[in-house]
Amino acid sequence: MSDQVKQTVKKVFEDLATSLETGRMEARIKIGLTIDGSELGMAVMKQAAYAIKQKQLFDLVLIGSDVDWANDFIHYSTTDCQKEAAELMEELLDNGEIQGCVTLHYNFPIGVSTVGKVLTPALGRELFIATTTGTTSGARNEAMVLNAINGIIAAKACGIEKPTVGVLNVEGAKTVERALTTLHEKGYGITFGESQRADGGNVLRGNDLLLGSVDVVVCDSLTGNILMKLFSAYTSGGNYETLGAGYGPGIGRKYDRNICIISRASGAPVIANALEYAYELARGKLGVISQQEYQTADQAGLQELCNRLTAPTNKETKEIAAPPKEIVTSEITGIEIMELEEAVKVLWAANIYAESGMGCTGPIVLVNPKQLTAAQNELKNANYL
Repeated sequence: MSDQVKQTVKKVFEDLATSLETGRMEARIKIGLTIDGSELGMAVMKQAAYAIKQKQLFDLVLIGSDVDWANDFIHYSTTDCQKEAAELMEELLDNGEIQGCVTLHYNFPIGVSTVGKVLTPALGRELFIATTTGTTSGARNEAMVLNAINGIIAAKACGIEKPTVGVLNVEGAKTVERALTTLHEKGYGITFGESQRADGGNVLRGNDLLLGSVDVVVCDSLTGNILMKLFSAYTSGGNYETLGAGYGPGIGRKYDRNICIISRASGAPVIANALEYAYELARGKLGVISQQEYQTADQAGLQELCNRLTAPTNKETKEIAAPPKEIVTSEITGIEIMELEEAVKVLWAANIYAESGMGCTGPIVLVNPKQLTAAQNELKNANYL
């Protein structure tokens, strides 16, 4: 009998003994960890594994090279090959032997992206960053709308019944905010958070990230990846991630594997936290919640919204002459920066003089105070507000 089989049999009897002692026959959750490939060496994997073993929340299953300390865990041996480990991980997930896994690298399909989790430095609040790796869509604005749903799914799976959501002030933020508001109005319940800055709003600034003003911050994956690295390693100089729970699970429509990502620079604390994150998601039934949330969003018109966000623009490009110049002191905020000049020309076409500008919270359209209401109505009718 191989050592691997012996370890599995031993674990079965241990589970049975625990069940008899407690009077419960619940199967313990098993979370995998692929142990090869870290830039920090095998020591961080060993340290994280024993930290988890001490807490006894779930059973840890190691996947990877034969190392002496692996004898203290359920261990599936592979050669030092990430491809082989990934294939074995998939097999163990699909046959139910493990209910989640933490790994250093994984090629998710298009349409799936990961939701990271960090602790914010100002108040020590948990913040879900949606998303941090992967590609939810090739169209940025559509991707961010789907990222918002993925972030809500992760937060709900971790026990937050109504997670608050905010959109990071990056390119596309206002377009995404409008789309999410429409989705909410049509029946997909979103609890919008608010910036802690004096002017409030659903669009978040850097201060809000430090404070943890919301539960879920929505951004594109590249920005989210940078944020994860900054939050995780700002105390260590950058080459050893010490804080947070890693880059999180891959989430997407009709995707139900609980695979959580860490970096090759993730230190033992982050690896241990990532394993606990995977455990929370397994216990919270990530796959079930994902299916439910996407179904509800579809019923509220998600696909139609996405089609509009990815449709080619048919806006006219003909030159529009500006009306006679006026003194413009009233600000209209909430315009997407990529649409700012288009919005100005929409007002010119309606014989309202306007200028573009940049306020302290982002792009603005400036109009004469007497024209403010008319200008706002024109921009709303043209879907710029």
